[in-house]
Amino acid sequence: MLTEPRRRAYLSAMQVVHWLPRAELPFAAPSRPELLLPVMPVEDIDFDARPAPPGEQAPVIVQARVAERPKIEVPRPGTSKPAAKPSEPEAQPAAPRAAPVPPPRFSLQLLRAGSCLLLVELATGQPFQSRDPSYLLLKDMLRAAGLPDAPQIIGEPVRWPLLVRGNMDQGPEAARDFVQSFVQARLEDAPCTCLWLVGLPALRFAANADEQAYYQTLPLGGLGDAWALPGLELLMDEPQRKADVWKAMRQLMARWKHVE
Repeated sequence: MLTEPRRRAYLSAMQVVHWLPRAELPFAAPSRPELLLPVMPVEDIDFDARPAPPGEQAPVIVQARVAERPKIEVPRPGTSKPAAKPSEPEAQPAAPRAAPVPPPRFSLQLLRAGSCLLLVELATGQPFQSRDPSYLLLKDMLRAAGLPDAPQIIGEPVRWPLLVRGNMDQGPEAARDFVQSFVQARLEDAPCTCLWLVGLPALRFAANADEQAYYQTLPLGGLGDAWALPGLELLMDEPQRKADVWKAMRQLMARWKHVE
């Protein structure tokens, strides 16, 4: 005698999904009566027949669908399992393109006072006027340094970017090359004993330095020695910085005072 669980195990091993016993089996689960109903052939169904009135409709018997059991692959002797196909390499996502660096914006004015050249930031972008507070402060600094307080303006201000439109590179590197070439060309016309870099744009694009270099002397290849100073607007907003400027100036005045 076979119990129901063992019988189902044998049938699954033989890949038998649907089966009906010829006689009642001992210890078997009761049969479902809907499985014993005859199935109507497809060609006998009249698709054009009108549906019967609601009162005369015959009861519909719903035939439950027997869930299909998964087929079990029985390995046979002498056969080998086919090799798995190598998985295709996944496409690597494209690296995001770096956003273009916007061109810097600044205005610089080159001046000469005695034996010194001054590259000064124009905070407003406009040339110096005789009564501008920033220009008056610059004149005071020159008098304290023992230099002429009426500096000579050399050329037009250097404004960056040079072009409003166009495909020319106007990034930070191009701006640095332009400013350094501009100052070097003026030094070839008339050398100087010290180059004043007044303001962060002058310091950044002529000496490739930042505000950490304020009040220090920087040796620049091709441009000689440069003195880094805060911008005139910053000195007016923070007057305590003038003491640091005066302290550094006293150590540098000998560079240009002995030059006639």
